[in-house]
Amino acid sequence: MTEIEIRDDRAAGRLEAVSAGEVVGRIEYFVLESPARALVPVHTIVEPAHEGKGIAGSLARELYAIAEREGVPVAPLCPYVVNWAERHPEVAPPADPELLSAAEDWLRAHPDRF
Repeated sequence: MTEIEIRDDRAAGRLEAVSAGEVVGRIEYFVLESPARALVPVHTIVEPAHEGKGIAGSLARELYAIAEREGVPVAPLCPYVVNWAERHPEVAPPADPELLSAAEDWLRAHPDRF
């Protein structure tokens, strides 16, 4: 398998997995500012030709690593990231219900964002 590079395009709200110069997977997210700062993943997408290679899991792991480095929590709305976090509690602490509720409110208020 070709090496995968993961890069954070914060301005676009995408954590991207890149292989041979091609984006083969991504987590689309936003940064919640209130009631506290948090990373909020909304969608995880892996191109069909690259499914089953652990790309989605690598993206989720890196999202939590970024959050840890920045000292902010993750409030996942993406079903894949929610399930991944449940399987990896050692690196993905449970989300604060208040942050999840605020993230859902933000998403409803910005229907064209995702």
